[in-house]
Amino acid sequence: MLDLGLNSAILPDLTLEQVLDYAHRAQFACVEVMCWPSTNADTRRYAGVSHIAVDQLDSLGLLNLKTYLKQHPVKISALGYYPNPMDPDEHQAAFYREHIKKVIHAAAVLEIPVVNTFVGRDYTKNVAYNIAKFSEVWPEIIALADSLNIKIGIENCPMFFTDDEWPGGKNLMTTPKIWDQLFSIIPSANFGLNYDPSHMVWQQMDYLFPIHNYADRLHHIHLKDVKVYSDKLNRVGILANPLEYHSPKIPGLGDIHWGKFISALHDVRYRGPIVIEVEDKAFEGSPDDINKAIHAARNHINTFLP
Repeated sequence: MLDLGLNSAILPDLTLEQVLDYAHRAQFACVEVMCWPSTNADTRRYAGVSHIAVDQLDSLGLLNLKTYLKQHPVKISALGYYPNPMDPDEHQAAFYREHIKKVIHAAAVLEIPVVNTFVGRDYTKNVAYNIAKFSEVWPEIIALADSLNIKIGIENCPMFFTDDEWPGGKNLMTTPKIWDQLFSIIPSANFGLNYDPSHMVWQQMDYLFPIHNYADRLHHIHLKDVKVYSDKLNRVGILANPLEYHSPKIPGLGDIHWGKFISALHDVRYRGPIVIEVEDKAFEGSPDDINKAIHAARNHINTFLP
């Protein structure tokens, strides 16, 4: 009932065809495919990966790709592109927003139901300022998605890790209170969540709460674990840069109880993709390490799937 998949960002050196074939051999049902632009891409970890170059494919290229994808046993759960579309540099922000629109258009042609991204944030400004900015720039993007019947899944990552994102982080959509405010501004059913429970854990929040309270907004799920180091947290405090006291982990090696998480998804009758996202530094030493991380995460999650 749940389609287990893989986020393609961890396989940057493979082609789309190689990624899908790898996923098939590893017994995944789907892949979230990264679609970063060919120019002006972010240089942070896991960014800049493009397995479908939507800014380089014309209509015929997209239609040919659609034919290929229809024939492959592994399906695409979503197209992913995670920039900061409310960057304080308006030139950059406008570029990011335009590329999001290109990804939405491509998803419609390819008949891929979901586009995953960030809302973004001017990290130098407070929440109220950013909510006002959201109300200016995001209705146009969601209106496009509505017109093409594409769901937008916003990942709930604060994008605050180190001094580079201090003090506010680069993604506004981080807590249920803020979600409610943004959903009130844009009530479209196509505007929802690509929910990642790991970001709730290090914020000291209940990672099951969003499943039970936002079931109708769950368009896509990321499976990423996290380890909060209590000794480090006790030393630096919750106001420290978050990477000073927590680290992303593969499922099974962190603080999330995945049996409870998947049970909650079944409770609300979620029937969409659940996609493993590997961002565990302990498994970045080699392609063999990455392969082990993917398979270990898959095996752990599979123990809780009917």
